[in-house]
Amino acid sequence: MSVVYLNIGSNLGNREALINRAILLISEEFGYYCLSGFVESEPWGFESANPFLNIGMAIKTDRHPEEVLRIIQGIEKSISGKSHRDERGQYCDREIDIDIMLIKGMEYHSATLDIPHKHLFEREFFLKPLRELEA
Repeated sequence: MSVVYLNIGSNLGNREALINRAILLISEEFGYYCLSGFVESEPWGFESANPFLNIGMAIKTDRHPEEVLRIIQGIEKSISGKSHRDERGQYCDREIDIDIMLIKGMEYHSATLDIPHKHLFEREFFLKPLRELEA
């Protein structure tokens, strides 16, 4: 069993509704989870007039990380009308952005499963759901 930590963010449209839709779809797929509270933040890696609304989500799963990644990417595509990146390959504004931040309990390395912002899980906001899930 491993614990997967997700950061779910949105900076377009009804951000809270979009994030809640993602939480519902993820919970239907994986079951038990813990959430942090909502936090606003500036976009990472690109300029935008729109702040991100973020929430942290921790789930437990026996699924292989590549399968988790495919599921999360499918949920993201079903909600968002935009890709993470624009036609130049740069980060851009989007309805939903789900990043796999951390996988605990499984030794795994992959070119396709990149943990994009490792420094974020050092913050209390990102650790809270992990602590609750492990309690």
